[in-house]
Amino acid sequence: MDKNIIAADCGSKKRINKRLTKNKNSDFMKNKPIGLFLLKFIIPKRSQGASYMEKLGIFKQVVSNPCQYARTWKQQTHGKVIGNFCSYTPEELITASGALPFRILGSGATISRADAFLQAYSCSLVRGALEDSLAGRLDFLDGTVFPHTCDSIQRLSDIWRMNTDYAFHADLIMPVKLDTGSAEQYMISVIQKFRKDLETGLGIQITDDGLRKAIRISNQVRNSLARLYEIRKTAPERIKSSELHTVLKASMVMDREQLAAALKELVLSLETPRAGNPANPKRLVLTGGLCSMPDIYDIIESSGGAVIWDDFCTGARYVEGRIEETGDLETNIARRYINRVVCPAKHSGIYARGNYLLEKVKENHADGVIFVFLKFCDPHSFDYPYMKEMLEKEGIPSMLFEIEDQASSGGQLQTRCEAFMEML
Repeated sequence: MDKNIIAADCGSKKRINKRLTKNKNSDFMKNKPIGLFLLKFIIPKRSQGASYMEKLGIFKQVVSNPCQYARTWKQQTHGKVIGNFCSYTPEELITASGALPFRILGSGATISRADAFLQAYSCSLVRGALEDSLAGRLDFLDGTVFPHTCDSIQRLSDIWRMNTDYAFHADLIMPVKLDTGSAEQYMISVIQKFRKDLETGLGIQITDDGLRKAIRISNQVRNSLARLYEIRKTAPERIKSSELHTVLKASMVMDREQLAAALKELVLSLETPRAGNPANPKRLVLTGGLCSMPDIYDIIESSGGAVIWDDFCTGARYVEGRIEETGDLETNIARRYINRVVCPAKHSGIYARGNYLLEKVKENHADGVIFVFLKFCDPHSFDYPYMKEMLEKEGIPSMLFEIEDQASSGGQLQTRCEAFMEML
């Protein structure tokens, strides 16, 4: 097949067969070398001596049309695709089941159908995802996972269950207050239940060996992504923030075996410094929920800045934390998700998020902070005043910018970024 199929129409109406066939022992689909097969399928003539830009091309192809990537994966492997909405989704269990974890971020398409179910003041992620589902753009999904986060996502779960026909649906009611002993025990029970739900819903058995392999690959992926962040922090001229964003976005939808191999090659290509003198831009930290506006990085860089770290659920929060590969695996998974950096929908201390942001700003020698929020995102809006105040007390400048998936605001951001850079 042509590798360019990855860039085909994401809105294809062709139905994928979603019958859930029985497989008594998934063992991480041990008889199907999915990762290597897909890597050859997508980049058929890639040599070991490929350049950095060629290796980055793997991720760009996936991001250009993640829906078609998932369709192709499904057609070639006969595996299942499980969508999710949050970095708190324990994707190691999904991977161990033989399915593909697929982060739903919305296509940015115009909203028409979703308005019948959601208020206009719902965030663009929730409205856009429902629109994509009702329009058939997510017809490759076999199921969806909704971790307990904000009110909008919880209500979307109910609407999704009642108005879509995906075979598998799971709500993960995770603890909200995370700094107690009982929270860990409860989180373990959530992980155990999710494992059983996947086994029942997908008609498979998740073995400990398969789960251990999925954890190992997940750790490899996070280690590689963390190394990219480190390179970005110490030598920002080697990898642009927009390129790192592309890699991160692709990492949430790619086959995890393929991803681990591709990331390893990408990191190796960046260990050697590029020719030329390092730039000296203003160092910035971005913080918020998810960044659905990829050109924000180019706008910041064209204004004389460089994003050297972020606090996004589609960024560093997805990378933080590792899972122990020995001992009780379900407990280990629970501990990773309960001890990782929190989002505003979780609580581990009144000023935990503000203190963490200050720590990262100082650690990365940042000159300023840009808050990037989805419009109508209540959890982040509640945290913003005290976090801004903490930055001000330390003499750290900040700026707030609200975005929507369906609205272009590049011109306004360009003007504000240029003014912010002059202030730094």
